[in-house]
Amino acid sequence: MLCISISAGDLFQGVWPLFSPFIGIIGAFMSGSNTTSNVLFSGFQYGVADQLGISKIIIVGLQVVGGAAGNMICVHNVVAAFTTVGVLGKEGRVIRTNAIPALIYAISVGVFAYISVYFLFPTLF
Repeated sequence: MLCISISAGDLFQGVWPLFSPFIGIIGAFMSGSNTTSNVLFSGFQYGVADQLGISKIIIVGLQVVGGAAGNMICVHNVVAAFTTVGVLGKEGRVIRTNAIPALIYAISVGVFAYISVYFLFPTLF
């Protein structure tokens, strides 16, 4: 995981807080769980933050926030909800519809984190 963190840190240098929530979204979308997303990618996020010398607390927090947003478009959760209410066959439409607020949420949080990391709390662990 260390080599991937170093590579991501080199590639995204000053804009990592903007991309960080999207890693959480991808993790929750693939795994079906925010907890699993955090287990899979928190170490990676911490490594990138360490590589860049920015706040590890904020970056790992973005992982958690992104994972929560990813639950909105997680196939497993949408299918479970539709099965519970007895509606089948419209899962793709709901995922596409929920993708828009999930992306807006991630962008908003990423911008706020960018400002926090580089301007408001640059010395936060």
